[in-house]
Amino acid sequence: MKKHRIIVAGCGGMANTWLDYVAERENADITALVDVNLEAAQSMNERRGLNVPVFSDLSKALSNTDANLVFDVTIPASHKQITTTALEAGCNVLGEKPMAESMSDAEEVLKVVQKTGKKYAVMQNRRYLQGIRAFRDLLSNGAIGTVGSIHADFFLGPHFGGFRDVMESPLIVDMAIHTFDQARFITGADAVSVYCHEFNPPGSWYKGNASAICIFEMSNGSVFSYRGSWCAEGLNTSWESDWRVTGNRGSALWDGTNPPVCEVVDDSQPTKFMRVMNSLEVPSVWEGREGHFGCLDEMFASIEGNRLAETDCSDNIKSLAMVFGALESAKTGKKIAL
Repeated sequence: MKKHRIIVAGCGGMANTWLDYVAERENADITALVDVNLEAAQSMNERRGLNVPVFSDLSKALSNTDANLVFDVTIPASHKQITTTALEAGCNVLGEKPMAESMSDAEEVLKVVQKTGKKYAVMQNRRYLQGIRAFRDLLSNGAIGTVGSIHADFFLGPHFGGFRDVMESPLIVDMAIHTFDQARFITGADAVSVYCHEFNPPGSWYKGNASAICIFEMSNGSVFSYRGSWCAEGLNTSWESDWRVTGNRGSALWDGTNPPVCEVVDDSQPTKFMRVMNSLEVPSVWEGREGHFGCLDEMFASIEGNRLAETDCSDNIKSLAMVFGALESAKTGKKIAL
């Protein structure tokens, strides 16, 4: 069995989830911790009982260990540098989203992946849920016919404090990629254009725009609409969004928490002003784990199977393009081709 010798870059709160995962794998060991704040790295080292060397520079950690895998759980501004350094040193990389802070940086990272032949997969934990897997299967099986439109509502009011409160576009940059990626996942289609209006409503505690409405044209001819806010107090959706998908034979809903529901036309009944509909049971057959651990299971399986992960950077960059396309559209007031 392949042995994964891992350097963890970034010792903030999210690193704990990744370390919890490693702790249950027999073929994975932590070889070093890296953080620009050495005290943070040493604190995590002691708290987790790792007893590994700590570094403030990834290059030094790579030179002084036999690591073959890097976890990038640093802040987004560091992702390009951490990832490319690890790849060029011969390591595979598993990292938190986003790939980079600009589309050009993400494209440069992809070129390094292609040049080195190493693997880089991105955490998209919201693909790994029983509900969304059942929803995706329902649509791909043609239960509601040809999909014409996909709609996602995301309305929450988290008071984070910290860096999100002062970001220029906190909703789109920090959160919307999850919903955009989910739209690609459930439809099997990619976005080809976007029009976005971004704004900051009354009462917002964010400096930047915390609300947005986006319209994406998809490669299968359907339209995906996104309505979102991170300063919506009351009547909140789930973190997974509230979904409606319409097809030429019916519609399907998923609220992000409960199992999906579906209605299709009853062809045994005569056509009336409003067609008679039948409710369909939506089976859930996915047996994988949910959330971060489900995505990490897939990431490690891809390395061990020498294949691309479901969230490989070559796919994930298409979700990232939706983010930066939406930002460009909001700034220019124009529809942007992707």
